[in-house]
Formats: sequence, C-alpha cells, structure tokens
Amino acid sequence: MKEIINGIQQIGIGVADAKEVFNWYRKYLGFDILVFQDEATAGLMTKYTNNTAYSRLAMLALNMVGGGGLEIWQYKDRIPEASKTPILLGDLGINVMKLRSNAIEETYKELKALQLSFLTELHTTEVGRSHFFFEDPWGNLVEVVADNYCFCSSKSASGGVLGVVVGVSDMDASIDFYKHLLGFDHVVYNKKGVFQDFCDLPSGKASFQRVLLKRSTTAVGGFGELFGPAEIELIQTEERKPDKIYKDRLWGDLGYIHLCFDVHGMQALREHAKSLNFPFTVDSADSFDMGAAAGHFSYVEDPDGTLIEFVETHKVPVLKKLGIYIDLKKRNPQKPLSKWLVKAMQVHRVRSDR
Repeated sequence: MKEIINGIQQIGIGVADAKEVFNWYRKYLGFDILVFQDEATAGLMTKYTNNTAYSRLAMLALNMVGGGGLEIWQYKDRIPEASKTPILLGDLGINVMKLRSNAIEETYKELKALQLSFLTELHTTEVGRSHFFFEDPWGNLVEVVADNYCFCSSKSASGGVLGVVVGVSDMDASIDFYKHLLGFDHVVYNKKGVFQDFCDLPSGKASFQRVLLKRSTTAVGGFGELFGPAEIELIQTEERKPDKIYKDRLWGDLGYIHLCFDVHGMQALREHAKSLNFPFTVDSADSFDMGAAAGHFSYVEDPDGTLIEFVETHKVPVLKKLGIYIDLKKRNPQKPLSKWLVKAMQVHRVRSDR
C-alpha cells in the first residue's frame, strides 16, 4: 500500500524546563491533553547530537479543538543552548509555529492580557484571514490564524498546530520537496515584496518571496480528523544570506527542532523519500516505545536541513491504568477512528500545574 500522510502530528520544541512550558501552553492555549510524559535516552538521534546519546524528558500535549500537538523536549543531562545570534525572519529552519483559532479576537484579547514581551496587532493574511504574531515566554515566535476547523468544542478559544513558517534558501527546490514528498501540492499564493504583517518581526521589513502551500486532498485515516487540514508557508529573504537556525547547535537545543507528520506505510514512504533523493537520516526500523505510546519513527531533511519527522503510531493509551489502548496496527489505515474514541483521550486532560 502507498504511504498515507494524515496530517501534522506535532511540532518539536527544545526547552530548558518541559513542565514549565507544558503548564503555560496548557493554561493559556488549550494544550491540556497530556498523551505521554516519558524519560529515556535519545539513542537514535546521535547523528544530530554530536554522536552522544543524551537523556531527555519528552511530553506530548494535544489541543482537542483540532490540530497538531506539541512535543516538548528537554535534555536531562545537558544544558540546552540558545542561538548565539538573534534569529531573523527568513533564517533557515522553522521560524514560526502557526496555531489555529476559531475565535481569534478572543484569543488575541486573552494573550494581550498576559502582557507578553512581544505581540503584534491583528493583521489580515494574503488570503483575507485575521492573524497576529506573538513571542512565547521562551522566545519562540507563534502565529495565530483565524480558522474555522473544529474537531471538538473546548473552553479554549485557540486550537492546535495549523502549520509552520519555514525559512528556505531556494524556493523552487523547497516547493518541490514539500509538494512531492509531503503532498503539499496546492500553491495558495506565491508573492514577492515587503509585507505589512511581517514588518514588526525581526528583520521583517526586508523583501521576501512568500509561498503558502496546502494539500489539495487531506487523508483522514486514524487521527487525521483530530489533526485537521494543515499549511506550510515558505519564506525566502531577498536581501541577505540567511543563517541556519541550528548552526553549531544540537537537535533538542532551544527552539523549534522538527515538524512531525502522522503517517501510515513507513516502508513505502522510505522508498518514496529515497527515490526523491531525500533518504531517511534516522529510522527506528521497527518500533519505538514512549512509555505508554509506541510506533515507528524516521527523519528526513528538507533541502536546507530542516528536520521533518514521520511517526507511524502503533499504540496510543486511552485508559492506561486499565490497560485500554487504541491499537492502530489492526485497523483500516484509510478509515478515521470513531470520534467518540478519539474524544476518549480527554481522560488525559491535565487541569492543574504538573
């Protein structure tokens, strides 16, 4: 069977205190479903951690409104490093995390009340949607975009991860990568110039080429309906040579470390990636075990080295204490899970600080 890419499962964020970051995103942005919290050694990632297997704490948090989750990742035996120079818009890698909101004015009001160090005004996107940018307390740029998709009603005005803004050095090569490997084949816009909504961002007054990609068809197998539609915005600065965001740093250091897609058919995906000259750089080969969750993961690099993770989930806990799990290996991969079953993950809701 051909590979199936169901949507963005999560974005990885390297942090110094995973519980502190989880509590903030839980409290203010609705990421209150803690799928797992696991401590282990990241033995398969040594290609990106200076050939050293470091111990880490990982927490996967979801927002039931719909969208990808947050994999909050913390070294346990090493102090994570920040970028040695300020990260400028258009630098190579994940610049911005996009979150969806079906009540954007309410989300904006709630975040403004927090008196964050950086918060733009509400702007209109190139396709007429309201949006704004802010910086979380750890310096990560976040964009909130008006989006009506809703998997499950929630007290949170904002939803899960809608996508990312990725800095690239060769727009045509990057479009080909995201189109042919990941299926983002619909170009919503492709524009050049100075953009008003970028102007308050670091180096945002420069001229950019800006391309928004979506998928013309969205797979809905397994958890696809929870993850919902996604978008990837590619930006290329036209006025300077961009730096690599993770130059001279390790995967897991502070910032956005990867973008992860939920997939089925890892073997077929491995062959597809190889045929496009983007072979897997990391491959768990059989199955990983994240305490209560299990599956198969791999990584590829986009043309600029930005890390893209694929996860084929085999088992997800519903009621761990009773030994009740969702076994995805024994079901039709092209059929979405029953909505009531996915909603049952709300038993993992965290209502107070960890």
